[in-house]
Amino acid sequence: MRNIRLLFLAVLILAIPAASFAQFGVSITIAPPALPVYEQPMAPADGYLWTPGYWAYGDEGYFWVPGTWVMAPEPGFLWTPGYWGWGGDAYAWNDGYWGPHVGFYGGVNYGYGYCGVGYQGGYWNSGSFYYNRSVNNVNVTYIHNVYNKTVINNTTFNHVSYNGGRGGVSARPTGAEETAAHEQHRPPSEMQTQHVHAASTNHALLASVNHGRPAIAATAKPAEFSGHGVVAARQAGAPYRASQNKATAARTSETRATQNKAAATRSNENKAAQNKAAATRSNENRAAQNKTTATRSNENKAAQSKAAATRSNENKAAQNKAAETRSNENKAAQNKAAETRSNENRAAQNKAAETRSNENKAAQNKAAETRSNENRAAQNKAAATRSNENRAAQNKAAETRSNENKAATQRARQPAPRPATVAHSQPAPRQQPAPRPQAAPRAQSAPRQETAARAQPAPRPAKEAPKSEERPRK
Repeated sequence: MRNIRLLFLAVLILAIPAASFAQFGVSITIAPPALPVYEQPMAPADGYLWTPGYWAYGDEGYFWVPGTWVMAPEPGFLWTPGYWGWGGDAYAWNDGYWGPHVGFYGGVNYGYGYCGVGYQGGYWNSGSFYYNRSVNNVNVTYIHNVYNKTVINNTTFNHVSYNGGRGGVSARPTGAEETAAHEQHRPPSEMQTQHVHAASTNHALLASVNHGRPAIAATAKPAEFSGHGVVAARQAGAPYRASQNKATAARTSETRATQNKAAATRSNENKAAQNKAAATRSNENRAAQNKTTATRSNENKAAQSKAAATRSNENKAAQNKAAETRSNENKAAQNKAAETRSNENRAAQNKAAETRSNENKAAQNKAAETRSNENRAAQNKAAATRSNENRAAQNKAAETRSNENKAATQRARQPAPRPATVAHSQPAPRQQPAPRPQAAPRAQSAPRQETAARAQPAPRPAKEAPKSEERPRK
């Protein structure tokens, strides 16, 4: 029976939103004890995150759930602790959860990085958790992801373990904490659930037994309540009042009896009401089914007629719309085709005009080049003709001068005739040899290019004919 009640209580706890002040089915009007003073045990290995201890409620009243180191369900997730909150007429427990950000936990200062808002004990980086040594107890020989940062505590550390109500923490969630409350969450892990169950079965952890100073205040690993990793509380967070726990237990017993009696009464009333309601519903169902059948038949006929008319109208509208669409498409296609042809004609005309222009320019350039070549050829031919004529004239003039010079030279070489003398009785003159005949002129070579005329030698004087010897006078 006790286990059933605990299961029912756990279901009620999980049904309460993390950021609301929900009320349990079992009214708990007495606030939980103050948080005990204890030291944090050393982290067992890299990757473990600290989850602070808290007061839970069971059949025998409040019992302490020791703080412990727990492996995160996946890298990047952080733990948001649970907290007690006053809901107007009773205290309700809001369970903790895993998520990418730390949400609202009532503003309760649990210590060791949980100072009422957020978490100052470390952070995730590239899949590894980095520990703040100023608030965490870690062995740097085995854990190297550490840093030191002083934590500024803005919340009064008075060991109060609940939010709202008389003497409770007066904190409300911030915008960031409300956003975190709506993110993807994961409930406590299986090891955490076993840890809570082990604490609920340990009589020494009841507040009525340890008076707010539990002998197992924290452990190195979940559900390990013995060994060198167990830490006892140094003192209670505030003086414990046994009357509160006793009154709470009494009210709880009375509440349970009242609830059981009310539950039995409600069960009997519910059964009778259910039987009566079942008979009434059966009769009503038959009548309703008959009426519904007739109604459905009429509605079906009307719906079929209406659907047929609607389909006919829709078909006509669709046909009209399709005809209009085709007409518009044809017009658009014709306009586009006309525009395309116009553009193509313009392009062809422009191309033809450009081609003719290029051909005219090429013909003009070719004609100009031909005329230039003909003019150059005519000029070269005329220049060659004039040069040949000048050479022939020069050669002819040179030949004429050469012949004239030669004739003058030959005439100058012939002897001059002797003058006549008085006749004496002289011996008969010797007969003069006949003059040599002149050699025929040699054939002249081709006229040479006119050169500067050489100075001709003066003609030699003709030799005098030999005189006959005078004979002596008698």
